[in-house]
Amino acid sequence: MSNYVNHSFDMQNIKISSKVDEDVWNELKLIAQESHQNVSGLLTEAIRDYVQRRRVRPEVLTHLEASMQENEELGILLAK
Repeated sequence: MSNYVNHSFDMQNIKISSKVDEDVWNELKLIAQESHQNVSGLLTEAIRDYVQRRRVRPEVLTHLEASMQENEELGILLAK
């Protein structure tokens, strides 16, 4: 069984067009077949995973900024 969760029930689907390497496309189709999923679902899952990895959560940035402010004096001393 797959761990794929279909979130399309609460979102509007759109049609996309793109070019991909033929070998990669064939591998994706094989994975879809082996996992009893459709290519569209796998693409949605892959894009979702990619976007989540690329986005820095706002709370992480907030903590980073706060830490930099708290340690500004130490940073200045270390830079000397």
